[in-house]
Amino acid sequence: MMKRVSATNGVLGLLCLMYFITYLDRVNIATAGSVMMSDLGMSNTQFGLILSAFAYPYAIFQVIGGSVGDRFGARRTLMICGIIWASATILTGMVGGLVSLFLARVLLGFGEGATFPTATRAMQNWTAPGRRGFAQGITHAFARLGNAVAPPIVAFLIYHVGWRSSFVILGVASFVWVVIWYLYFRDDPSEHPAITRAELDTLPPPRKVGARQSVPWGALTRRMLPVSVTYFCYGWTLWLFLGWLPSFFKQSYGLDLKNSALFASGVFFAGVVGDTVGGMLSDGILHRTGNVKLARLSVIVVGFLGAAASLTGVFFTRDLTLVALLLSSGFFFAELVIGPIWSVPMDIAPKYAGTGSGLMNTGSAIAAIVSPIVFGLIVDMTGSWTLPFVGSIGLCLLGAGLAFTMHPEREFVEPAAGPDGRVAGVTAGE
Repeated sequence: MMKRVSATNGVLGLLCLMYFITYLDRVNIATAGSVMMSDLGMSNTQFGLILSAFAYPYAIFQVIGGSVGDRFGARRTLMICGIIWASATILTGMVGGLVSLFLARVLLGFGEGATFPTATRAMQNWTAPGRRGFAQGITHAFARLGNAVAPPIVAFLIYHVGWRSSFVILGVASFVWVVIWYLYFRDDPSEHPAITRAELDTLPPPRKVGARQSVPWGALTRRMLPVSVTYFCYGWTLWLFLGWLPSFFKQSYGLDLKNSALFASGVFFAGVVGDTVGGMLSDGILHRTGNVKLARLSVIVVGFLGAAASLTGVFFTRDLTLVALLLSSGFFFAELVIGPIWSVPMDIAPKYAGTGSGLMNTGSAIAAIVSPIVFGLIVDMTGSWTLPFVGSIGLCLLGAGLAFTMHPEREFVEPAAGPDGRVAGVTAGE
């Protein structure tokens, strides 16, 4: 007889599936890129602009979406987000040129902008404090699994039904997830029909949906700023990989679509392992030492330094297999950062987990705007597909240093209001 899946694991499984689908929908264009550029007559610089189009609304709606998730709950917020991003994916298959493709990607960014901060809001209610690193690591591992399987899946669909139909098929799959999510999830774990008392006893007190709260925006933004800047350093490398890796193998080594997709997929699978290992390592250190700062920062710094060292090796060889291994190593180390750094907003500001994680992810979203454009410009200006990795190396080293400014061990304390209603006081850690 099959063992019943617990409600907490069921919710975590649905969030893992959401991370998988959202990344499949946002990086499918990277694999289809060479075909789309040829079909629509775009240059590398223009395609870099298309890749960045997703990030403009994505950046804007990190904080707005996180705040909405805190206010109205993850159930309704993610349902609406899912409807928007699924529609945008389908519309991508119907574009007629540069402008319509740009607008479709903007709509996708609008739909996905609130997803990860709102998912963190859901995890805050549904995850025991000692499993935060694991929960963040495993969900992002599924995101990287989406990265890994997107190249072969999209290449297969393009070969059999064309690139336009491939986007339509993936968009329909997103709609299926939306229906399942809304039927299964509850914002308050105690209202879930399958929850047990043993599970509830491990969870923190949930914040009720609709409860009014006045977000101390200035103080919270200042408190989260070091985390946002550190995450920008990670995001630069992430979006370079997500947007350009299949084209890197195709253009730099003359591979066909199938083989470039397979090499890119291998690199992304290394990220799946990195996400999972990073979260488990962070939680393991926390359980053994009880030291939140050590548990988060040790893994983050090792990840940044390992990624910088691995990417440096790319400049010393042209061997395809060795380059693929170095890029895989670089992505593995970069992804070690994910589990612990996404736990930091939950450590710092549990009451504002959605808003705090939105502030943090704004750093990566800004990197998503700049990184793909810079890569395309450098390639068009120099003809080198390796030179853009210099920026990633420098930012990884910077991120390792900036990590020590985050202070996850200092929980955010709201400024006190004086008798006249004006805010007085500061937050812990400032």
